[in-house]
Amino acid sequence: MSSAESATEIAAAINNAVEQASGPDASISKEEALLQISPHQLEAVLHTGFENAERDVLTSGLGASPGAAVGRIVLTADDAMMATDDVILVRQETSPADVHGMQVAVGILTTRGGLASHAAVVARGWGKPAVCGAENIEIGTDHILINGERIDVGETLSIDGGSGEVIRGALQTTDVDPIPALSTLLTWADEARDLAVRANADTATEAKLARENGAEGIGLCRTEHMFLDEQRLPVIRSMILADTPEQETQALNTLRDTQYNDFVELLEQMDGLPVTVRLLDPPLHEFLPDIDELLQRDACNELDEEGKALLGAAQKWRERNPMIGTRGVRLAWLKPGLYEMQTKALLDAVEQRVADGGQPVVEIMIPLTVSGKELLGIRQRIEAVVQAHKSTVSMHIGTMIETPRAALVARELAEHADFFSFGTNDLTQLTFGFSRDDVESRIMGLYLDAELLQANPFQRLDSRAVIELVRLGVERGRNTKADLSVGVCGEHGGDPASIKLLAAAGVDYVSCSPPRVPIARLAAAHAAITAHA
Repeated sequence: MSSAESATEIAAAINNAVEQASGPDASISKEEALLQISPHQLEAVLHTGFENAERDVLTSGLGASPGAAVGRIVLTADDAMMATDDVILVRQETSPADVHGMQVAVGILTTRGGLASHAAVVARGWGKPAVCGAENIEIGTDHILINGERIDVGETLSIDGGSGEVIRGALQTTDVDPIPALSTLLTWADEARDLAVRANADTATEAKLARENGAEGIGLCRTEHMFLDEQRLPVIRSMILADTPEQETQALNTLRDTQYNDFVELLEQMDGLPVTVRLLDPPLHEFLPDIDELLQRDACNELDEEGKALLGAAQKWRERNPMIGTRGVRLAWLKPGLYEMQTKALLDAVEQRVADGGQPVVEIMIPLTVSGKELLGIRQRIEAVVQAHKSTVSMHIGTMIETPRAALVARELAEHADFFSFGTNDLTQLTFGFSRDDVESRIMGLYLDAELLQANPFQRLDSRAVIELVRLGVERGRNTKADLSVGVCGEHGGDPASIKLLAAAGVDYVSCSPPRVPIARLAAAHAAITAHA
């Protein structure tokens, strides 16, 4: 069966289910119609695919973001920006410095990283096809080697972000045709589900798509993604490089202005719906150039004064385990003024929206807290900014539950949090002791083939340990605060099997990338219907 036939058949099934459950002569109930369509089937009609044809599959990686892409190979973000036709950006792994090239590429291919890597998360947010962790690819200066075979920059590849296949040459892609009956089916799903569905969105463009897809708010706005274009990276780098408090304050004020404009646009798109703004989370080295590249250039005497300063900063901030190092709330303690700056920018944007007649609904989320005192200290700083600002809009302040410790001490965290949001990507990583950027491409396939794991836990929420931590966190948090709102903002929020587990664990909402919102809406309806049966 070809991709086109599969999509056509699924479209026909959706039309048939809606027709059977419609009108006075309906032969089945709306709930029965909903159960006739699997959430996984929606991917075939929501994303492009390849026509059924012979494929010269060169290698495969992880299908990190669904869809089909065809383009010429480029190896740098700058080359992608200069291209006049469709390109596939091929990198070992991506970083914030690559975002401008990722935006213009039709697809992204990395040799490292997993389903929760930078490339995967960014691509899913944009609905852009991506294959990650294709370890059989070696990247040269003007070519790539796939299993030893040379393919030059400029040659054409096709990538399948669903299957993870990397294919020689150009394959014909299928079109995504609108299905009017799908809107009806999803409306019925909204009536049937208990879980709210929000989106992980960082820009006004993503928020617009999320709302069009039926999102009921933003469950995760990653403010660091607002710093990622070419014009803004130098600003946050100037904050990192600041030698004096005055220089740091100047850089923070510049960042405040850029964040203000972004927040205004984001709140306008989501007017009347909740927007959960996570304060800066990643380790600071992610905003700096790759240290190995800097060292290589330094060895060749190619670094100017700014380059040498960046190398010094990269060496200073480099950590052996950065994802469990100086990031999240720890940055706020280390760099006083950082979270205060973001809060001021958000408050200014809220007041502007009110002045323009809008109805902003805002929640501030503090990442990676592991103790009540740690959370309370930063909350007090944020509240001081809010009080000084004399905002007319009340704001909830909550925290992410990303570590096993945070789930276990949820009682004390709830004393100082208006809401919880489980970051299940990190919670999975820390529960298993799996590096989410390494283990998927290196040993996950082996573990699944040998049935050492039932499923990839970064794709489907672990049904034993990780979900138990979620249950404990919900229960203990609500023992302290009965009306505590609880959400999930990890990518599991868009996986149907995970949604069923999360609904049973008592969360109030799930949040996923904007393109996956329709899938989450249908999956949440399935969970409710089967639970109430």
